[in-house]
Amino acid sequence: MPGPRLTEFYSDLAVPKKVDVVVIGGGIIGVSTALELADRGVSVLLCEKGQIGAEQSSRNWGWVRLGMRDPREIPLMVEAIRMWHGLDERLGRKTGYTQSGIVFGASGKRDLAGLERWAEHVAGLQVGDRIARGVDLDDVLAGHRTSLTGGLYMPGDGRAEPQWAAPAIAEGARDRGASILTGCAVRSVDVQGGKVAGVITERGRVTCDRVVLAGGAWSRLFAGNAGIDLPQLKVMNTVMRTSPVKDGPEVALWSDKFAIRKRADGGYSIASGHENTVDLVPDSLRLAWSFLPAFRQEWRSLRFRLSKQWLEEARQDRRWSPTDVTPFEQCRILDPEPSEKVLRNAWSSARKAFPALESAEIVQSWAGMIDVTPDAIPVISQVADLPGMHIATGFSGHGFGIGPGAGQLMADLVTGASPLVDPWEFRLSRFTDGARVAPDPGY
Repeated sequence: MPGPRLTEFYSDLAVPKKVDVVVIGGGIIGVSTALELADRGVSVLLCEKGQIGAEQSSRNWGWVRLGMRDPREIPLMVEAIRMWHGLDERLGRKTGYTQSGIVFGASGKRDLAGLERWAEHVAGLQVGDRIARGVDLDDVLAGHRTSLTGGLYMPGDGRAEPQWAAPAIAEGARDRGASILTGCAVRSVDVQGGKVAGVITERGRVTCDRVVLAGGAWSRLFAGNAGIDLPQLKVMNTVMRTSPVKDGPEVALWSDKFAIRKRADGGYSIASGHENTVDLVPDSLRLAWSFLPAFRQEWRSLRFRLSKQWLEEARQDRRWSPTDVTPFEQCRILDPEPSEKVLRNAWSSARKAFPALESAEIVQSWAGMIDVTPDAIPVISQVADLPGMHIATGFSGHGFGIGPGAGQLMADLVTGASPLVDPWEFRLSRFTDGARVAPDPGY
């Protein structure tokens, strides 16, 4: 079944011969970067091989959350939430953003003590967080009782519509002068004199002196052809949406068995709260040592499988010339098969927790590929060995909510402006400079 239906977006027709910056990738990170650059008067071309937001940017849960973030992401997420509040007005379009609040349920390692330890990271930020138990939790969920003993309630967290957001931001960037091409893959970076001089697209060469790679799950493949070692793997997450539900919960909820958030159409997006599928592929072996700390920490939530994906990626070209047809043209949109087992388990658990769902039907299901780094935080960085090259990828399932902030930080680095937050933790060189590389759940 195809992924979620996106807001229609029509490509520009002309390929500019010269711009200041080319952004590769039309997910929420790429379009947010283009918006920020265009807002500063920088001439920018965004090239997307398929459609704007058609991969993980429209397939995620739609959460805009500070809660339970890796502590290293908190400063940037605070800024991102501030931006979400004014984004619809800034764009003149709807993203579906609303500050609904999110409850993070206590279970397993993430027990109440763990939630309290994580909350110490936002102490002093005045975000209204609190541990909710018993009657207090019932009040937060407006009388919808669950089997949870308690949870962390983040009233400042919220939700938006993934199918609306990236196209709306892309239109906002175009309003400010950005050129946006869909169905136009960038094949390679043109390097002259040891620095970026342009890009080669499937429709010809474009001169530029700065490039931003925001290719999501495709970023490692593109970077490798450019001689850049980017440790990144793909993890699959399955989501379903329901028909409209009367008197369902407004607050989003995350528990081990299921995660749920209300949609603008009155239905709900529902997924497993912890289970993700990892296809074993050749890169799994190449990067096994780099990802070992993450695998040890998250093995309970990862379902490894050997599938046809191994053979597909083994056959995939890893090096090509600018005249070759690339893997990006051979697969315009990643549209993996959702896991039926995950769907059944999450749907059963959600209906037990919220009887209002008993009258609902599953209208659609889909899966998406998450771009994951060894420490589960993104790369938002210049490439030291290739002047003019920048990377914004590896958001590890956290990219939708943080997208506007990440776009502004990337634009700061591209233009040399004072950065929105300290970008040190997101540097590409952390994978090679001896830094400890591992996820930090914050508890």
